[in-house]
Amino acid sequence: MMGHKENQDSLTSNLGNIVRRCLFGVLSMGPIPDHIAFIMDGNRRYSRRLKLEEGAGHKLGFTALMSMLKYCYELEVKYITVYAFSIDNFKRRPEEVKFLMELIQEKVESLLKEDSIVNQYGVRVHFIGDLRLLDDSVRLAAEKAMAATAGNSKAVLSICIAYTSTNEIVNAVQQSCEEKWDELRILDSCGAAYGLTDYTGNGHTTEKHSIGVMDIEKHMYMKVAPNPDIVVRTSGENRLSNFLIWQSAHSILYSPSVLWPEIGLWHLVWAVLNFQRNQACSGK
Repeated sequence: MMGHKENQDSLTSNLGNIVRRCLFGVLSMGPIPDHIAFIMDGNRRYSRRLKLEEGAGHKLGFTALMSMLKYCYELEVKYITVYAFSIDNFKRRPEEVKFLMELIQEKVESLLKEDSIVNQYGVRVHFIGDLRLLDDSVRLAAEKAMAATAGNSKAVLSICIAYTSTNEIVNAVQQSCEEKWDELRILDSCGAAYGLTDYTGNGHTTEKHSIGVMDIEKHMYMKVAPNPDIVVRTSGENRLSNFLIWQSAHSILYSPSVLWPEIGLWHLVWAVLNFQRNQACSGK
């Protein structure tokens, strides 16, 4: 009886793989997005709705993430970014924050296992955000994962943790200002500039001493990836919630009504089809 069930499960899995390959083959006839970003919303609501123990939704959410990453990398989407933990989440109950930090550490460490999705698909992992806000153990696990995958180049996974877009922008502006002031101090010490004057000393401010978009962008946490083509937020919400605000000005926002643990293959297919339709309209 057990052997019969295992055969059925194997047959179902094989059939699912065939269907998925056929679907991806059809999708590949059109443009495939370079970068998809996910706001993984609804883990807690999923637990409450099904009356599960606290934290179960987050664990199921990780399983959903692994499936989604597999689908994306099979479809040859090179860049995936996920919103794992906002700076604002530190305001939650201390017990919940502690649980989430422990869960994050556990899952980050699992990415380094030989059979992990990171090693299967040659994924380089980046942790995006103000990592100084993390517990030492979590930060060290993140740094270890980044170092261990630094040689991978087939795909990129950016995990936003202790992150908000406003924090990213403020940090980038601060670094840009510091960089410009350092340049001006060096010029001033060489006698080539006086404050914000040009090299001729005629007192006119030169554009090369002002801060531009390129200066800020090279200091952004998310400089490791191009701007997202699609931002997916589950639970039907249309808000970005302080996620990739700078980078998503021209992104397509897809908001399926399902909660994050419920997201599946067909939601990804629909998001890509919507992207392709948008590309076709833009081309016309």
